[in-house]
Amino acid sequence: MADPPPRIGTLREKPLHASLKMWCALPNDDVECPVDGFVIDLVRDHLLIEVQTRGFSSMKPKLAALLGSGHQVRIVHPIATTKWIVKVDEDGTILSRRRSPKRGAVTDVFAELVSFPEYLSDSGLEIEVVLTIEEEWRHHTPGRSWRRRGWSVFERRLLQVIDSTLLRDAEDLRHLLPGNLPELFTTTDLAAGLGRPLRTAQQMAYCLRKTGVIASAGKRGKSVEYQVT
Repeated sequence: MADPPPRIGTLREKPLHASLKMWCALPNDDVECPVDGFVIDLVRDHLLIEVQTRGFSSMKPKLAALLGSGHQVRIVHPIATTKWIVKVDEDGTILSRRRSPKRGAVTDVFAELVSFPEYLSDSGLEIEVVLTIEEEWRHHTPGRSWRRRGWSVFERRLLQVIDSTLLRDAEDLRHLLPGNLPELFTTTDLAAGLGRPLRTAQQMAYCLRKTGVIASAGKRGKSVEYQVT
């Protein structure tokens, strides 16, 4: 018997997206279901689940429409705590496989959330951050990805899910702040407390300020000071 044709929305589906959708799915979920003119990855009763591996900005119009119509939306986003970089030649033969020194953390999700911090206060939106072990497959394309000397990413693959964190409201966002922050802190203090780059702390502070979790409380030299509200 021939395999059934792929559903709408799965024709260009990447392996990481497909694997995460399978990990999320429960037996009675509707898969690739049309809702208000959009195709939704998973529909579970009144909950719409969208797997977004990167590029939150591209889904902003879709999210605005769904939330504006009163839908409950969950965005599932993977962050690799361990990443293996696999290089292949034009025939698909593996040339090398090495572990990246970069290790992701839950707070890295703010690099994407800066696309729509105004929606983080919407009771209809929740974010599920999934910590993973992944493979990143690259092939050589002359003239592209100069930072990687021509090696460009064409595919990501899920090896293992380590943990997940569900962010439903301001209190969940507040729990991402490190416990060793002074009462008044800068993004430099936040970066040190998180053990993450300053850029991550700046993105986090921007989102938390927009949601009212923290507020500006003056200046320390040229840096803005914040306090938890």
